[in-house]
Amino acid sequence: MASRSPTVIPRPAGIFDPVARALEVMGDRWTLVLVRHLLGGDRGFQELRVRTGIAPRVLSSRLRDLAAAGFVEARAEGTRSVYGLTPTGRSLEPIIASIARWWVRQGLDHLEIDTNRFTETSAQSILESLPFLLREDRVQGVDVTFEMRLTGPGGGVWSVHIHDGRCDVRPGFAERADVRYTAEARVWCGVALGIVDARDLYKRGLITKDGGREAMDHYFMQISRPAAGANGDAMRVPAAATRARERSRK
Repeated sequence: MASRSPTVIPRPAGIFDPVARALEVMGDRWTLVLVRHLLGGDRGFQELRVRTGIAPRVLSSRLRDLAAAGFVEARAEGTRSVYGLTPTGRSLEPIIASIARWWVRQGLDHLEIDTNRFTETSAQSILESLPFLLREDRVQGVDVTFEMRLTGPGGGVWSVHIHDGRCDVRPGFAERADVRYTAEARVWCGVALGIVDARDLYKRGLITKDGGREAMDHYFMQISRPAAGANGDAMRVPAAATRARERSRK
């Protein structure tokens, strides 16, 4: 009986596999995370740390790797250095958008994501993720601008413009806002993640809405929906805050 030739296991680098070879270039997960944040504009080292939570030594190493691969370049901005994307780095935008939308949609259907784990998230991180949460079937032909006025830690002002099937989020006041929302940043984060029910917060005056009838939740997906009677323990709103709002309206 003829002996069978042993199966030859090839070296991974010797196999033509576009997915594997592309991942070799991109490196680990921090590559796409950093590119995702740089897609919004040039960032300094400390800002990237705050946005990502990456340890300083790891961040420094990853930025060097990204620069060596031609994805990122350091630029002078006044007296400091910032990091920005090269055309090659910006070419990763469709990949990043696809990954984000996959996670959101699988999170809705299969992954059973517990949004209570995101208690350290910021309003900025959620707002800048809105383009990935867009309900594409509801935005065709829509032209509406929301202005978000969020107070307290992590607060600020942002404009959210939906137009031509796209969503643009920018810091600052809107030139022409159709709808304005006002809330504490922590309260709004709880609503946006589906941890708390917005209806109760509207009744208590913790979220106010001015302008047209359009509602943001009509155009964006939530990772989860609050259960009946959910009070959002992870982002509980103190009763004192409710009383303060009531006094301010008198």
